[in-house]
Amino acid sequence: MSRDRGQRLQRSLASYLRTWWPSAESTPNGRPGSDVLGTPGIVWECKTAREFRLLEWVHQARRHAWADQVPVTIYWPQNVGEGSPEAVMAILPLPVLVGLLAAAGYSGQQEDR
Repeated sequence: MSRDRGQRLQRSLASYLRTWWPSAESTPNGRPGSDVLGTPGIVWECKTAREFRLLEWVHQARRHAWADQVPVTIYWPQNVGEGSPEAVMAILPLPVLVGLLAAAGYSGQQEDR
């Protein structure tokens, strides 16, 4: 993928997230850490590569996250742009997802409700 597409879609991710986190902003290319700042507790890894290297990307997000942060990898498949957020994949480690779902009351356990 072109570097321009990656930077453009990273900015688009930050723009999309501003509905929930008004301070969300894209970081400069090449800066270590989260690709989007201003979303407390969440580390974003934004990927647009043709070669799908999911395990590498998830490990990268986890390396950037502190113990209490949620590492999220965002993947923009080919032919998916800023106008199609419903086609963008958000990927996170299973234990993190299950923890979030349980905390939101989706586990079927009485104490979660």
